[in-house]
Amino acid sequence: MKRIIALVLSLSLCFGFTASAEEISKTVSAECDISDIDVPLSTEETNASIGQTLDIKAESMILMEPHTKEILYEANSDEKLPPASITKIMSLLLVMEAIDRGDITLETSVSASEHACSMGGSQIWLEPGECMTVNELLKATVIASANDACVALGELISGSEEGFVALMNERAKELGMANTTFMNCTGLDAQGHLTTAHDIAIMSSELIKHKLIKDYSTVWMDSLRDGKSELVNTNKLVRFYKGTTGLKTGTTSIAKYCLSATAERNGLELVAVVMAGQTSQDRFEGAKKLLDFGFANYNFTTISADLKENKVAISKGEEKTVPIEAKGNVKLLLAKNSKDKISQALEWKENITAPIKKGDIVGYVNVYSGKNQVGRIEITAADDVKKLDFWLSCCRILKSLFIL
Repeated sequence: MKRIIALVLSLSLCFGFTASAEEISKTVSAECDISDIDVPLSTEETNASIGQTLDIKAESMILMEPHTKEILYEANSDEKLPPASITKIMSLLLVMEAIDRGDITLETSVSASEHACSMGGSQIWLEPGECMTVNELLKATVIASANDACVALGELISGSEEGFVALMNERAKELGMANTTFMNCTGLDAQGHLTTAHDIAIMSSELIKHKLIKDYSTVWMDSLRDGKSELVNTNKLVRFYKGTTGLKTGTTSIAKYCLSATAERNGLELVAVVMAGQTSQDRFEGAKKLLDFGFANYNFTTISADLKENKVAISKGEEKTVPIEAKGNVKLLLAKNSKDKISQALEWKENITAPIKKGDIVGYVNVYSGKNQVGRIEITAADDVKKLDFWLSCCRILKSLFIL
C-alpha cells in the first residue's frame, strides 16, 4: 500500500493534481522516478572484461574508485549536463562537514522558511514555521530527495539558499570540479546549472568519506511526523543490489534520468555515475553494469616491503650499523588479470650519519607496477645510535693499529 501511495503521489506531482491540507500533512511527494520502484534489476551478471564497451543507455557515465580517484571506466565523462537532484550530493557534503565542525548537530531544530516551503518538485510539504531536526531533514533529503528539506538545511548553514550555493561552488573548486556550476542547492532545472559525471564522482567520493551519510543512504523505507509521512528511497539499488551504500538519484524533464551509485564488496568501494539515461530503469541497470564491471575486474592488493637486510651501515656512530624496519605497506588497486609485474627497489638516504633516533627515516622501498612507480614504503631506524665521541674514536684507532 505504501508503494501504491508513493506512485500515486508521484503521478499527481507530474500531472499537477492537488491535495487537501489534511492529505498534505500525511504524505510525501517523490521525484517522478519511482514508477518502477518495485521492478527488480536484472539478475544477469555483467562479465565484461577490461577494454570492452558496456551497453549503457545514457549520454555520460563513469566508474571511479573513491580513495585513489582512479577511473576504471568512462564514456563522455566530461560532458557538461544538468544533474537534477544529484546536486544534493554537494549540499549533503556541506551539511556533513558542518556537523563534523560542530556548527550543527543532528538534534539541531530548524524552522522552515517561506522560501524553503515554496520549492515544489520532490518535497515533504513543509509548512512555514514547521520545525524539524537536522536528522529528520537529512532523512527527507537523502531518502525522498525533498527539495524543501534540502533548502532548509542550506539556510541553516548559510542563512540563505544563495549563500549556501556560493559555498557549494567554492567547495566544488576546492575539490577540483572544474566543469561544475551550481545555481541552486536542489537540482531543479536552471540556466547554467551544469556538471559532469566525472565531477559528480569526485564529490560523491568526498561525501562517502563521512560514515554518517550511509545511515541515511542505505535506508529503503522510513517515516516522519510520527509515521504520518512515509519515505521511500528513490534509489532502488538499495533494495536490489548487493553491497549498495547509496547514493543519490536525479530526474527532471531536461536532465532525464541520473544516478550516482556507491557500493562496496570485499573491501573494494566504487562510485558509478550515469547521466541522462533514457529511462529510470536504464540508469539503474547502467549503474549495475558499471559496478559489476568494477567488482569483476579489480581488487586491492597489499604489498609489504621485502627487506633483504635487517640493518644498514652508518657513519660516525657508536655502532657501525643500525637495525631497520619497514613502516607500513602499500595498498594497490590492480586489475585481477594484470600482467604488470610488481617489483621493489631500495633507495637509501645519502650520508646516513649518527646521531640517529628510533623512527628516523633512513631510506625507502619504492614499489613498481611494470615501469610505473605506484607506491613508497618508509624504512626507519629501529633503535637509537649515539654519535661517536672523541675517546671511543681514539680507542677504535688504537685497536685498528694494534690489529695491524
